[in-house]
Amino acid sequence: MIIYWECLRGIVLREWLRFVQQRSRFFSALVRPLLWLVVFAAGFRAALGIAIIEPYDTYITYETYIVPGLACMILLFNGMQGSLSMVYDREMGSMRVLLTSPLPRSFLLASKLVATALISLLQVYAFLAIAWFYGVQPPPLGLIAALPALLLVALLLSALGLLLSNGIRQLENFAGVMNFVIFPMFFLSSALYPLWKMREASEWLYWICALNPFNHAVELVRHALYLRLAPTALMVCVGLTLLFSLLAVLSFNPQHAALRRAA
Repeated sequence: MIIYWECLRGIVLREWLRFVQQRSRFFSALVRPLLWLVVFAAGFRAALGIAIIEPYDTYITYETYIVPGLACMILLFNGMQGSLSMVYDREMGSMRVLLTSPLPRSFLLASKLVATALISLLQVYAFLAIAWFYGVQPPPLGLIAALPALLLVALLLSALGLLLSNGIRQLENFAGVMNFVIFPMFFLSSALYPLWKMREASEWLYWICALNPFNHAVELVRHALYLRLAPTALMVCVGLTLLFSLLAVLSFNPQHAALRRAA
């Protein structure tokens, strides 16, 4: 049991040191959601007033509505960023060195997911702290209650990123693939507008949004921040986390880079 703990601690420490050495990651992760919160929300406030919807008990400002979605946006981008580091490690061969450990491959990859998720949580709570001073103030207990939901969503998106990275053979292809995934997932969700507004515009577009895994992640965090439970979102997130993790472990091949160089 001690060897498992030491392995997990080592992988988490490695990711933490990498994060500390790349301080720009921290600030760039905050710039995107803060732009939406401060700049875009000011322009969209009048056009996108929010009526009383769950989990809110009264009318809310647009800024209040989008904060949970922006927190999940940080997790989404970090999950994809973590998959970039996986591609880089595979290219440089360090991942193959790690896999020479006698520990199961599934545990090593799960440790990588946990490390990425923990780093993401630090950035999310930094954003929530800034939003608090900006005037978006969920219940204090909600910030604590949201921790398990945020961790689950971080693991879900990290597992998805790992699964996608398994199909990327070259670093040069990473940006195109990730942009094709990130932006549709984010905009086709309830992160920036309630789904009933999307339904008013288009029925088929509404159903695409409703089936989007990221939409369930946003709703899980939104309800948790206001001390509510979203059972459907919780079941979807748990199920997809397990599914993506299993597929990522089964499809992971550290020899991809070696085979490409040999060719």
